[in-house]
Amino acid sequence: MNLTVTPTAIPEVKIIEPKVFGDDRGFFLESFNARAFEQAMGLKRDFVQDNHSRSACGVLRGLHYQIQHPQGKLVRVVAGEVFDVAVDLRKSSPTFGKWVGVTLSVDNKRQLWVPEGFAHGFLVMSSSAEFLYKTTDYWYPEYERSLLWNDPTVGIEWPLTGDPILAAKDEAGKLFKDVEVFA
Repeated sequence: MNLTVTPTAIPEVKIIEPKVFGDDRGFFLESFNARAFEQAMGLKRDFVQDNHSRSACGVLRGLHYQIQHPQGKLVRVVAGEVFDVAVDLRKSSPTFGKWVGVTLSVDNKRQLWVPEGFAHGFLVMSSSAEFLYKTTDYWYPEYERSLLWNDPTVGIEWPLTGDPILAAKDEAGKLFKDVEVFA
């Protein structure tokens, strides 16, 4: 499996582009291979859970993280397009409090590696989107936290055309100055 790996403005968050084989019949790609991931990324992770969501245009999910049992996430879109965001919540990091955003779509077939210690969220930019992600730990609702999606200190530049559609837990997210962070 040939992967192209590109660091983002936060070097630990990486764009992964798998080799796509296409012809007039369609295409084939290997969406995950543990050996290739380890070789291309220079790190080993065991993924324990796969999640799949479908959301309508304008839905903003996030910014979520688990303060205990932190999850690394390998995310991709299999229908539609999203603006995917990771926020560094590692207090000892030189990019603490910074964010990076990447467009993921069915057309560009990109994946994004979001390491442990980051809040994560996405905004659906197409009429709907299906979002798949692998996690390095299980979901523990008692440890889940939400950073407010529009926190002015973080200053994420969401490509919004109006107000986003939010879940109650995302509307109730905490400001950056009040969230629990990682060492």
